[in-house]
Amino acid sequence: MQRPLWTSVVSVGTLVVTLTVPPLPAGAARPGAERQRLTAALDQLVADGFPGAVAYGRVDRRRWQVAAGVADRATGAGARPDDRFRIASNTKAFVSTVLLQLVGESRLTLDDPVERWLPGVVRGNENDGSTITVRQLLNHTSGIWDPTGERSFWAPYLDDHDWDRVIPPRAVIAAAMAHRPDFAPGTSWGYSNTNYLLAGLVIEAVTGRDAAGEVRRRIIGPLGLSQTSFPVTDPEIHGRHLHGYDLTGRDVTRFSPSYDWTAGAMISTAADLARFHRALFDGRLLAPAQQRELETVVPTGDSPVRYGLGVQRLEVPCESGETPVWVTDGGGPGFTSIAATSLDDSRQLVLAVNVYDIDRDVRGQLPVPASAGFPAALQSVFCAN
Repeated sequence: MQRPLWTSVVSVGTLVVTLTVPPLPAGAARPGAERQRLTAALDQLVADGFPGAVAYGRVDRRRWQVAAGVADRATGAGARPDDRFRIASNTKAFVSTVLLQLVGESRLTLDDPVERWLPGVVRGNENDGSTITVRQLLNHTSGIWDPTGERSFWAPYLDDHDWDRVIPPRAVIAAAMAHRPDFAPGTSWGYSNTNYLLAGLVIEAVTGRDAAGEVRRRIIGPLGLSQTSFPVTDPEIHGRHLHGYDLTGRDVTRFSPSYDWTAGAMISTAADLARFHRALFDGRLLAPAQQRELETVVPTGDSPVRYGLGVQRLEVPCESGETPVWVTDGGGPGFTSIAATSLDDSRQLVLAVNVYDIDRDVRGQLPVPASAGFPAALQSVFCAN
């Protein structure tokens, strides 16, 4: 479903509990201590029910990659640090970056109404593109409904097992327009994948080019993200990769990304995602004015997370106090992942595990095994001296 890890998984109980575990002592870290703590966190995730886990950590110039468990239950092949995985809603940060680059090129503004670029697309059942801005798409304050929150949307996959079923993004948008909005634009916050499908169409309207191609041309290519891809309908993960599972143990690695497109269809590795994160937050991808827009956050209801333009800000509890970090994350069929970077860009964590159960998610149930390994991984990097 591509809900953000800290606003959906938290809301149904797993990380709300584990993020309140006692903070990690901040004592002097001996060389290699962060790696050992991160390895222990991955081992905990595997012990708690994830078949495999991969991670990348960085503190200043020291970098390490670790893995635990298995990539493929059928063969028993071990997980490897450079295994690919579906990054789900981490994709949104790539898409918002492209739009912000276009803003920096004076080709549109964040306050443009959606109707200007997509005439007639956001219309009907009280939906009105003339009252919704591009900014509101990117920070999820548009109020536009998300049909992927309904189990009926997933029936071709979950009931018919038609893993190759192509659901065009415009069909998802049309389904959203058949429903009344959740709230008036700008009056609240509500995560909706429809926002980012519309953002992809705006990219195409502004550039006259394919949105996935713009992500490749502007970000993947220049940063040398050789293990990162943006499939549109191909249900396979090519090359060495983690297999993804639901909570029954069913392999759901093969899954059409068509419905997800600019909301969450990308595939990457921990190292590639870390490289993108570092470039994004050290200012190499955006001009200062657009960087400020990216990092301007709004509240997300009762959640401690605050949402910017495709990125989130949260606090990691440490013994010496809370450490603020920038986060992108994703949860979709078979895969859960998070990428986090400290505000001063000195520390990074990328973590991916190979379980996410869509059927349970849309029923309002916990879609992953509960595990203290998640906050332990964050603390291993962001609380170490």
